[in-house]
This record gives sequence, C-alpha cells and structure tokens, in this order.
Amino acid sequence: MAALSGMTGFARLDGTQGDWRWAWEVRSVNGKGLEARFRLPAGFDRLDIKARELAKQHFNRGNLQASLTLKREGSASAVTIDQDKLAALLKASQPYIEAGSVSRPSFGDLLQIPGVLGSEEITAPDAALDRALLDGLDATLAALKAARLEEGAALAPVLSGHVNEIERLTVAAGECSAVRIDSIRDRFRAKFAELIQGDLPEERLAQEAAAMAVKMDIREELDRLNAHIGSARDLLSGGSPVGRKLDFLCQEFNREANTLCSKSSDSSLTQIGLDLKNTIDQFREQVQNVE
Repeated sequence: MAALSGMTGFARLDGTQGDWRWAWEVRSVNGKGLEARFRLPAGFDRLDIKARELAKQHFNRGNLQASLTLKREGSASAVTIDQDKLAALLKASQPYIEAGSVSRPSFGDLLQIPGVLGSEEITAPDAALDRALLDGLDATLAALKAARLEEGAALAPVLSGHVNEIERLTVAAGECSAVRIDSIRDRFRAKFAELIQGDLPEERLAQEAAAMAVKMDIREELDRLNAHIGSARDLLSGGSPVGRKLDFLCQEFNREANTLCSKSSDSSLTQIGLDLKNTIDQFREQVQNVE
C-alpha cells in the first residue's frame, strides 16, 4: 500500500559553506494547488527560480513558505542603502502625499522596499555558495516531505474508517424495509383506506404500489455508492498525490446521498440518508488535508 501524504509540516536545516552560515526554514499548510513563497536575503533573488523547481520536485499541493537566513562568520555585516533609489521613491511619492491620498512613509517603511537596503558582503554571485544553499533547501524540503508523510500515515486509518462507515450505511439502506415492495403496498393500502373509506381493487393497488416503488427505487443509488466505495479504497491504497480525486469523489458520494434522501418517504431510510451525508462531510473534511 502506497503512502498518503498530508499537506502540513515544518522543517529546519542549518549548514555552512566556507565562512558563511545558513539556515533554511520551510513550513506548509493546506492548499488547492502548489504555491511556494521564498523569503531570500538581499542579493540572492537569483535562487528563486531554482528554489521553485525544487519545490515542484517534492510536492504537488500545499502552500509553502520558505525563508533563508545567511550570515558570514567573523565579519560584521556592512549594510548599504541605495541613495538614488531612495531619493527616486521619495520624489515619486511626494505628489500623493501632498494630495492626501497616502500618508508620509517612515524611514523603516522605505527600507522594506526591495533593493533599497543591501549588503556589501554580497558583491557577486558565488557558485559554490549557491550550490550549497540549493542543496540545503533540497534536504530541507525532503525533511518537510517526511513530516507530511507522517501526517498522511495518521490520516489513513481515519479516512478508511469513514469509508467503512459509508459502506455500513449503504448496506443498511439496502436492507431497510421501507424499500421493499410488500412494505410499499401495505403503506399505500393504509393511506388509501385513511383517505377514502372503502376497499381498493387488488389490481389497482398493485399498479399504484408499482408506480410508487419505481419512484422510491434506490437500487441505482446504492450501486453507485458501492462503486464509489471501491474507488475510494483504491485511491487510498494508491497513495498520494490523490487529494483532488478524493475531493471529487466526495461530491459524487454526496450526490447519491442527496438523491437517496429525496426518494425516501420513510423516517428510518431518511435517517440513514442523513447519517450518510454526515459521514461523507466528515470524510471530505479530512480529505482536504491530503496531498
């Protein structure tokens, strides 16, 4: 049985390259697709594209946030400010400030703008350092993947339990006396006797009971529910990435449960249908955590 993967987790890895010390921190949460955001030190934006490629190699879904901290040992960081860029930003913002459409930015606000604050430590790309940082990110993403697999291992029995309960309720719906033709005939006779004082000819009773049985026939819904149960178990045993397919299957489960409830004219069958819908909702809620 292949492993399921969740979409939440955290990983951190430290390392060195020459006189540089670096640390990667990566965390992920649920997401409909794969979205990765990287916070990189000034001068290292060049790593962004390759970092995203590494994320795609490891994951199919989830919102990832990765940050890199970098420090050169034995030397003080020489911070620089791009005076020309700072002056240009102040000049460009002045008309908006005078018009009152924006407030005057603080010095700290201006320093947050990419490219204004830099470091004299980074003077040119360093191929060895870049390689070490990307290798470190690759290892950190692998650790995050392991954490997500642990979540998936915890989710697997929960999801299987929900599928088992859906199967139990499907069987109960099929065995419910409300869907038997003899029960339908008896209820129809009782209802007719209540409304009209008199006996209904047996031939007419059979016709009306048959028509009612056709409207209340849930065999197709039960067949489709059983087919969906088999598909769900196949998907779970196949492992991730499977979250999108399971999410779609939940919609199909819910469609059949709604139809079953709409066809029911018996409180016991209606209750089974409502329990089925509740279990499907619980299943779908957990499916949102699966990659």
